[in-house]
Amino acid sequence: MESEIKENEMDLLRFTTAGSVDDGKSTLIGRLLYDSKSIFEDQWDAVETSSKKRGDENVNLALLTDGLKAEREQGITIDVAYRYYATPRRKFIIADTPGHIQYTRNMVTGASTANLAILLVDARNGVVEQTCRHAFIATLLKIQHLVVCVNKMDLVDYDEAAFRKVEADFRSFASRLDVADVRFIPISALLGDNVVDRSENMPWYGGASLLETLETVYIGDAHNHVDARFPVQWVIRPQSSEHHDFRGYGGRVASGVFKPGDEVTVLPSGFTSRIKAIHTMDGELEEAFAPQSVSMTLYDEIDISRGDMIVKPNNKPKVGQDIEAMVCWFSESSSLRAGGRYLLKHTTKEVKAIVRETRYKVNVNTLHKVEGDPELKLNEIGRICLRVSAPLFHDSYKNNRSTGSFILVDPNTNVTVGAGMII
Repeated sequence: MESEIKENEMDLLRFTTAGSVDDGKSTLIGRLLYDSKSIFEDQWDAVETSSKKRGDENVNLALLTDGLKAEREQGITIDVAYRYYATPRRKFIIADTPGHIQYTRNMVTGASTANLAILLVDARNGVVEQTCRHAFIATLLKIQHLVVCVNKMDLVDYDEAAFRKVEADFRSFASRLDVADVRFIPISALLGDNVVDRSENMPWYGGASLLETLETVYIGDAHNHVDARFPVQWVIRPQSSEHHDFRGYGGRVASGVFKPGDEVTVLPSGFTSRIKAIHTMDGELEEAFAPQSVSMTLYDEIDISRGDMIVKPNNKPKVGQDIEAMVCWFSESSSLRAGGRYLLKHTTKEVKAIVRETRYKVNVNTLHKVEGDPELKLNEIGRICLRVSAPLFHDSYKNNRSTGSFILVDPNTNVTVGAGMII
């Protein structure tokens, strides 16, 4: 099973790009796609035509990812652009996120499922506030690997000193972050230096190109395979004479491993049973692990419904109604404050929630705590206390992304207004 999990995860790397405005995020992704021969001829023709209309001197590779009309017109990234491509060594899903400060929430969305974050820094400008902001958010979301790409090296004559200064400045800031793996690569996204192929213009750099790094970085521990958590999404009762006695529980394995015969406990009831079988559309499985979608049958008839969770008896999540979390606020029209009432969606469970307290906000540029300000406004991040209407079965976000995260929804508009990471 371990080898199957590793093979499954090593096949797919999810990564996000972040950086300040005009640092070249979309150009970098376009260069990756073009140089690795991952775009179709008609896509290239369309980009070539658009570039000519814009009066660009060269083909504008950024247009491969800037899909919105407003993005193409303004030359900026607004939405999160997801792209898929593959090399013989690995498959990739890219989230190209905006650089503007007002789109911090988009960066949080794009980075929430990433294994790796590429932070672009303009070699001429060095480490700026947005670099620090994006690095903090990446580590807050527990992204395991940061790759700092010092871009536009061609505009500083491929000077090693310019690269080393960025490296030293970022390491100084990152020493206050919880991040295990930081790598630095000098690149020119426009010209392709060290993106897919190693650059002849920077013989002083002896490391791997960006694509080599993406293909070889180890992500085998992306999912938690220790804590068995199966949030029940729906109860399956086929209305046919052939399956009249079938009662299955469908959902996605959030973490851990389940096998037929395993003893399990159902929360919140606390009743125990054993797994009879694990079903998929392709037949029964000998084991199920994150992030597979399956249905389970149990030997005992237990009252189970959507929002319940199947776990192992000797390894249960925390159960409680008082939640402490870091929250990124998404809403432009309202702010988060004590007494605010929301719907909280956590795995398959939806409960009412009230904000008891805003402990502090984080100045994401300096990492200082800002106390005494009770409101979180658009794109701000802070630590809050919530009280929910029914117990949540949760883990800390640090240990389990799936059961440690939630969203807050405005009950009047049904708009998602915040994303939370349980402490």
